[in-house]
Amino acid sequence: MSPLSTEPTDPLLLRRAFSCFPSGVTAMCASDSRTPVGMAASTFTPVSLAPPLVLVCIQDTSTTWPRLRERHRLGLSVLAEGQDGICRSLADKKGNRFAGIDWEADDDGSVYIHNASLWLACSPYSELPGGDHTIVLLKIHGLKVEPDREPLVFHGSRFRRLAV
Repeated sequence: MSPLSTEPTDPLLLRRAFSCFPSGVTAMCASDSRTPVGMAASTFTPVSLAPPLVLVCIQDTSTTWPRLRERHRLGLSVLAEGQDGICRSLADKKGNRFAGIDWEADDDGSVYIHNASLWLACSPYSELPGGDHTIVLLKIHGLKVEPDREPLVFHGSRFRRLAV
């Protein structure tokens, strides 16, 4: 095996390197005065069973996270295969992100995407600095699981399918 020869300082090279790791895609959403507010996040990781925690990483330049951070509860939907259009819409910087998306809200303001493989009712637990991102820990208060739905996988800067 040859030694590493590239310094990890080039952001484009790092983005390409990070894209070698496949990840699921989540939608983090809440209701803001009966209007849904949401964003896509591909950096999602289960963290702890006791207390039940997950994490997402959010770019420091996000204008959506400050609006979501203020909500008492957030809905986190793990997107399923075929929901790549939903991911693109929620990642869009302009326009109505929820146009054409089937969603529902709980009484607590959590917003969930229909046909996702997992719904988590969460609240912000803590935040940590992480370079040009903020690492957000979310506490889970409830869940709904649809384990037979195939996941939406992001790898190599595009959406992929799992093969059996």
